[in-house]
Amino acid sequence: MNIAMISYHTCPLATLGGKDTGGMNVYVRELTRHLGQLGVHVDVFTRSQDEHVPHVLHDLGYGNRVVHIPAGPEVPLPKAELAGYIPEFVQGIQQFTQQKGLHYDVIHSHYWMSGVAAEQLKESWQVPIVHMFHTLVRMKNRIARSNEEIEGGYRLEGEQRILEVADRIIVATPAEQAQLEFLYLADSKKMVTVPPGVDISHFYPIPMDEAKAVIGIQPDEHVILYVGRIEPLKGVDTLLRALAILAREGSPNDLIIIGGDPGPGADQSDREMARLKALTHELGIGDLVVFLGKRSQDFLPYYYSAADMVVVPSHYESFGMVALEAMACGTPVVASQVGGLAFLVEDGKTGFVVPGGDPEALAARLSDLIWQPGLRDRLGREGARVARRYAWPNITRQIIRVYEDVIKNPDPSPAPANPSSYS
Repeated sequence: MNIAMISYHTCPLATLGGKDTGGMNVYVRELTRHLGQLGVHVDVFTRSQDEHVPHVLHDLGYGNRVVHIPAGPEVPLPKAELAGYIPEFVQGIQQFTQQKGLHYDVIHSHYWMSGVAAEQLKESWQVPIVHMFHTLVRMKNRIARSNEEIEGGYRLEGEQRILEVADRIIVATPAEQAQLEFLYLADSKKMVTVPPGVDISHFYPIPMDEAKAVIGIQPDEHVILYVGRIEPLKGVDTLLRALAILAREGSPNDLIIIGGDPGPGADQSDREMARLKALTHELGIGDLVVFLGKRSQDFLPYYYSAADMVVVPSHYESFGMVALEAMACGTPVVASQVGGLAFLVEDGKTGFVVPGGDPEALAARLSDLIWQPGLRDRLGREGARVARRYAWPNITRQIIRVYEDVIKNPDPSPAPANPSSYS
């Protein structure tokens, strides 16, 4: 089986924590690796963003490739500019496949711009499309707090069009399916629920003292950890306000933030980072917050294991890869009760869920975990147990069944058996 994986706007090999690098990058990279382990050939097509990086890389193993297609300037571009280069991107893919004499059985596209590219490829290749949105613009717009955060026009049209032309839509949770049905009037027969996976050979519990020693944290330090992109959608300001409440109460903890770029030039280029750093000083917690910037995936298990808890305060998440990685490392998660997080984090069992945007409620749960080490240990152990259900080999086999089904039966009527199992 040969799969054309489309990740137009971001490369699965990119360093995590940047503006457009996060859970989707991890998803595409790990799924490709594990498909290779099971004998499925994958070419991941992504837009070239650096002329000095070879256009074809074999960094995912098992003969699977990342193919960087020049489309527009080979530099990072704002998402608003990227859509205009999709036709050039598609043309580049077609030229590559013609030169190599390649044929694919399925196109698996990620995010709406990749779906637009997939539609154009489907017309010439005559193969089915399996699509994953990862985020939905109608959900993002519903919780946007400023006009700058609202996306419209082309993306709205693109997402609606993808729902029409894709042969299968993979959703991470039943909540995402409900959102698609309610907000987009999507055809439920096309949808198959398969959650993202986690690499339990990489993300596993490390003794806290050993993890702290590796990353340079003192044994007696209490750490609250945030990992993710720095953007308003992620709700980091809510976490900072919760930390200020804890500080007033005398709770012994620091906050480590992984993501973004805290360097000297960041304040000019990243208004959200600048806003958050200003907020820490306004709240009087500047000495309690450390902005570490981007960190390699290789070191994340040490940070997760060194932390007393991991906080995911997002206003919207289709799933929540960070929460799953933290659980796999045996660290309790406190997450907003939104989207996939409300499904993934079992309140009082693997962590806690709190109303989004409520610093008082968040602070209360963080305080519970700070002052009750037995509770932390119990939630962490259960989180690690639950995370094993999401091991990538299990998830990959479910994805393969989706591929096999869509090849045999592109028409989803009658509805295919849902291959997902969470138990």
